[in-house]
Amino acid sequence: MTRHDRKKLVLMRHAEAEHPWGVADHDRPLDRGGAADAAAAGRWLLANGHVPDMILCSSALRARQTCTWVCSELGELAPTARLDESLYAAQDSRIIAAVNHVPETVRSLLLIGHLPGLRDAALRLATPDSDYDAVMALADGCPTSGLSVLEVPGAWAGLDGADARLVDFTVPRPSAGGP
Repeated sequence: MTRHDRKKLVLMRHAEAEHPWGVADHDRPLDRGGAADAAAAGRWLLANGHVPDMILCSSALRARQTCTWVCSELGELAPTARLDESLYAAQDSRIIAAVNHVPETVRSLLLIGHLPGLRDAALRLATPDSDYDAVMALADGCPTSGLSVLEVPGAWAGLDGADARLVDFTVPRPSAGGP
């Protein structure tokens, strides 16, 4: 299978959220910097040819708002996101299970979720020939708005572990001026 034939999986941690007193974790909104970071992530995805065919997003408010800012930058190219309640605070196995159910017609998937499951899923899926710098940066931590880009050579349903090549890990930040 050529590199062109491979599918693309982008795992994104939600952008920075507020920690307001008395608000349930699921309902925490993005802070101003988080909105700017999420928009920067959308611009990075667009500029680097990682526009998704499908978006799976945690139901948490901060993840939904991250998705909104990303999609605002993707413009008309943005697909309608699918909210998945099971991605909130999901472990790596649950995240991979969600990916396993993606239709094979999808060539590029963006999944927006949370730590530690998101980072653990990316590291679990990474093949031994993954980009060394990307693996080390991801293993060192996954800051808010962090993007792990994986090439998937086979079926979504077949993903389990060490079967997708981690080709990039980045944390896009906005230029001066905000979103």
